[in-house]
Amino acid sequence: MIIRIAGVALLLLWTLRRRSISHWILWAMLAGIELGLDAPAVALHLRVFSDIFLRLIRTIVAPLILGTLICGIAAHGSSRDVGRIGLKAFVYFEISTTIALAVGLLAINISHAGVGLAGKLSSAPAATQAPSQMQTWDQFLLHVVPENLAKSIAENQLLQVAVFAVLFGLAMGRLSGSARQPLLSVIESFTKVMFQFTNLVMYIAPLAVGSALAFTVAQAGIGSMLSLGKLLMTLYAALIVFLLVGLLPAAWIARVPMRRFVQAVAEPATIAFATSTSEAALPLAIERMEEIGVPARIVGFVLPTGYSFNLTGSALYLSLASVFVAQAGGIHMGWGRQLAMMGSLMLTSKGVAGVPRAGIVVLLATASSFDLPLEPIALLLGIDALMDMGRTSINVIGNCLACVVVANWEGELAAEVHDTASTLGSI
Repeated sequence: MIIRIAGVALLLLWTLRRRSISHWILWAMLAGIELGLDAPAVALHLRVFSDIFLRLIRTIVAPLILGTLICGIAAHGSSRDVGRIGLKAFVYFEISTTIALAVGLLAINISHAGVGLAGKLSSAPAATQAPSQMQTWDQFLLHVVPENLAKSIAENQLLQVAVFAVLFGLAMGRLSGSARQPLLSVIESFTKVMFQFTNLVMYIAPLAVGSALAFTVAQAGIGSMLSLGKLLMTLYAALIVFLLVGLLPAAWIARVPMRRFVQAVAEPATIAFATSTSEAALPLAIERMEEIGVPARIVGFVLPTGYSFNLTGSALYLSLASVFVAQAGGIHMGWGRQLAMMGSLMLTSKGVAGVPRAGIVVLLATASSFDLPLEPIALLLGIDALMDMGRTSINVIGNCLACVVVANWEGELAAEVHDTASTLGSI
């Protein structure tokens, strides 16, 4: 234990010489794990710091989406441009989500991680009552339309905020330049203030990340997760496969400069991994994508929309976990039924919010609709935090890549980015 503490302390001292928040977050993660292992009684009381960080982030997300979308549409795009970008984004979203769902199904059918767990269900706590019905397409369509902007912001309904911002931006675009410019200037200034607000909040990100991991390790422990280690490894193996067969080919086709993209997405993905919420990474993701040459109007439209329609990591997890529940309950699901469930998840996964462990609600609804036992879901709760980290980071990476792909599809990726990609390709 002393050697581990000394090693972490030396790494932290080395980090003092670095100014990057990414380095601070990395070592805060190691320190949090160490504290959770060696002082769990203390670590269990540290969750308040991560909760404070998330509360501050949630005050930023809705206003930031509102400002970036309105400015992007009103200042740079016509309704025809927005429709074209939206169509291309949704085509990419559906292809990416389908690949993610398929990878999840294949991974769990290969590993059979749930087989043999039926004997443990008798001692497992009862699962939370599942919703009586899954969300139908018409209910989902009605849900995305806001009835009160203040209510949508207060409840953090990001898709409703995005719909309002799109309509508001289109309405502003119909005004003459002289009538539009005063309000547009105010909204642009407001958006810049929110970015500075984000920079202030990010100073406490390392403390929040370390505290979150310390709490998770102290609460669940390492030994208690061994029985579900196969499922955990299956998920992370599936996420890696999805990176290779889903995201990497898309990046190659779009001629994405991988070195610059990886550097840009590293910090948002790290924050998403540690906090298990893609919302926490949204402000930084917007900044980083603009820095590598994606136009602000495309980032402002694709990234917020992707948070509801392109959660590929969550979709992969849901397909994998649903079959795991059937396996753990001793139920055989044929490929026909699995494909039907995959089609259902294609819709319900769109409603998964970018907040910690929201996917468990959709999983309960899926189990109820397909007559799967609810008891195995209780087994997932013990490692859901660790699983949430991986799937959330893939959500962020996938949405950042979507911005670059759509920008390239529109022919608006910055010229220097293409030059860099060509240079890297010739080396």
